[in-house]
Amino acid sequence: MLAVKGAKIYPVVGDVIENGTMIIKDGKIKAIGEDLDISKVDGVLDFTGKVIIPGLIDAHTHVGMWGDGEGRPGYDGNEAVRAITGEVRALDGVNPRQVSFAGAREGGITTIQILPGSANPIGGLGFACKTAGNIIDEMVVKNPTGLKGATGENPKRAHGEAQKHSPATRMAVASLMREYFKDAREYGEKKAKAKEEGKPFTVDLNLESGLMVLNKEIPFRVHAHRHDDIVTVIRICEEFDINYTIEHCTDGHLIAEYLGKKNVTAVVGPGLSAASKVETKDMTDENPAILASSSRP
Repeated sequence: MLAVKGAKIYPVVGDVIENGTMIIKDGKIKAIGEDLDISKVDGVLDFTGKVIIPGLIDAHTHVGMWGDGEGRPGYDGNEAVRAITGEVRALDGVNPRQVSFAGAREGGITTIQILPGSANPIGGLGFACKTAGNIIDEMVVKNPTGLKGATGENPKRAHGEAQKHSPATRMAVASLMREYFKDAREYGEKKAKAKEEGKPFTVDLNLESGLMVLNKEIPFRVHAHRHDDIVTVIRICEEFDINYTIEHCTDGHLIAEYLGKKNVTAVVGPGLSAASKVETKDMTDENPAILASSSRP
């Protein structure tokens, strides 16, 4: 065991401890307080004048999937040659030695969700992990955490503009999502029937991801900036009765009352970037506060 003493500690809940002590065992916080017995610890660190806060959590990242300065050799976040890639898994594309992990740790972020990029209407499975470690499988907290989806400019550009195939419009993005979940639902029915009848069944990893969403085992996590894209996501998810989150939700402040009425869960941000696309032109730092005032989760 290790003790850290003399620090100003901000607990997750409760009052700030001005002259606190923290006991750590096997890499986990065992206790925090003012007058803890540290007679049996193996070592003591003096943190007088320092501050300890809980590890931060980043709910939407692509850490380790794009190598800084590496160009195409380190580009592993989007399987953009096809629009529907429910079978791919972010876990298989993450390099835990990539510099962004160190940057996250140095910024106090200890847990992150890593999602595939936003080129595809159906982009693959995400997972949550710690930012410390060398073997990604040993860093995993939960896998999978959701199925990534994307609307708006990104899938239009990656497919319609770059490759001259669908989707080239927002209509096609929505249509492909609907078709995917329709296929996944029919696949699930056939799978259940085969099991009931004791017949062999061929697993489709692409549709298995959609089936997990339909069965409410994981949510559909959808990249959406523009207000009408957000509404489209809500519409589709209600059609298929699935749990979902709006990732980014940049225009959420423009339709906050509607999102409150729909009880939408949003992962908002990033907040320190420029409005680099037409669909982000209405971004504002006030977005999280406006959404919070509308009773958003």
